[in-house]
Amino acid sequence: MWSAFYTEHSERGFFKRIMDGDDPAGMQLLLDDIDAISFQLKRLQDAGVPILWRPLHEASGGWFWWGTCRESNIKLWKLMYDRMTNHHGLNNLIWVWNGQHADWYPGDDYVDIIGEDIYPGERVRTSQADRFVQARNYTDSTKIIAMTENGCLYDPDLAKRDGALWLWWCVWNGEFTTTDRFNEFEWMVEVYNHPLVLTWEDLPDLKNYPIYED
Repeated sequence: MWSAFYTEHSERGFFKRIMDGDDPAGMQLLLDDIDAISFQLKRLQDAGVPILWRPLHEASGGWFWWGTCRESNIKLWKLMYDRMTNHHGLNNLIWVWNGQHADWYPGDDYVDIIGEDIYPGERVRTSQADRFVQARNYTDSTKIIAMTENGCLYDPDLAKRDGALWLWWCVWNGEFTTTDRFNEFEWMVEVYNHPLVLTWEDLPDLKNYPIYED
């Protein structure tokens, strides 16, 4: 069943039992899944491909099984990070955390980028600065912030005015891009061609980009 990841299709309490150590077989299945995807990610690492890795997204919403228990979610995030990084030696993953609430934040050592998923309604062009500030306040450290999913394209001029400097956005599929209900075609063309918006051809050679340290 493709929708098995939704909470409504999951056995009640199974996630907490696994992460509390009360279901060894379940934990082994979880580790097997992490190992299987790590094998595929290693192939991309060997090919020199970096990955924006956004697992366990929208956890605090509770609609996915990994969002049924906050403590278990944080344990799983740290387990996945440790197993992929230290056990499998993956170094091509850029860890994008998208838990949507400060209480679910696993810690700065386990997160590279903070992401927010935003669906404000139809044809809403505001900068979503309140959500940007919310994400920035998940931690006292400096983390860059992305709009990891969105329904409406925001106005780049408003984003600049409001100081909401989103690293990227990712418009969801379906009617968000194929109809005028959320984004008129002319508006999409205007935003993607806006001088404040970087596209693929504007990016530097990131593999040889200089790193400056204080």
